[in-house]
Amino acid sequence: MALARPNTRRSLPVLAATAALLAGALSSPAAAGPGPAAARPPGKSPVAVGYGGAVASVDADASAAGIEVLRKGGNAVDAAVATAAALGVTEPYSAGIGGGGYFVHYDAKSGEVSTLDGREKAPLSATKDLFVEKGRPLPFADAVTSGLSVGTPGTPATWDTALRTWGSRPLGEVLRPAQRIARDGFTVDETFRHQTADNQARFKDFPATAKLFLPGGKPPAVGSTLKNPDLARTYDLLARQGVDAVYRGAVGRDIVRTVRKPPSTPPPGASPAPAT
Repeated sequence: MALARPNTRRSLPVLAATAALLAGALSSPAAAGPGPAAARPPGKSPVAVGYGGAVASVDADASAAGIEVLRKGGNAVDAAVATAAALGVTEPYSAGIGGGGYFVHYDAKSGEVSTLDGREKAPLSATKDLFVEKGRPLPFADAVTSGLSVGTPGTPATWDTALRTWGSRPLGEVLRPAQRIARDGFTVDETFRHQTADNQARFKDFPATAKLFLPGGKPPAVGSTLKNPDLARTYDLLARQGVDAVYRGAVGRDIVRTVRKPPSTPPPGASPAPAT
């Protein structure tokens, strides 16, 4: 299992299929006072048109995953989960089943807005002194790159609850696009390479992480294909066993084992990463 909790470029993954209209207001000539007339804004024309729904995310492959689910008859919630799962592959620095977030659902018929709080929870053994050692706070770099910073993931439960409450497709079905992307690979862009380079110093101390994100000891080249077979297998396990695979099964046991004893190779003279 690869351990990685890098700095995030985005605070939360996109967890809803959205359509947004942005409008600007111009002051009237009377309100603006005397002076030259304001220049007319340039005309607007759509760059794409369609019907039946839309998917927006920070990654084209993830948006395509959501669209695929819509085309097969899924609703917006099904597409949102499919998109979020794909972001876990292509945007692992801000999304993934090992983390958490919020799911906001809007019912157009009733006008009701509902929110699922799926943020991570600290382990039951956590106390106010979790990040204190010998009476002094642990340095941030040491704490965040250790098992101490790992909480119980909320994302799998959030997906499952959203699908059971508002979705129309089972978890296994909406995970298929993301599983395929993880298995077959995606094209590395400049953003992915840059974020990987920012974490290269930490990644190199974790063999499994380095093998995946630092092929040949370096961040993957832009335009290369990155595959994540372990994540593909994890998605397959979730598809077959449901979220119990995380909270009561093999995936959960792997998380606990890795948190307690991170499989790291610290540089000579360095102390082992603290773990719970």
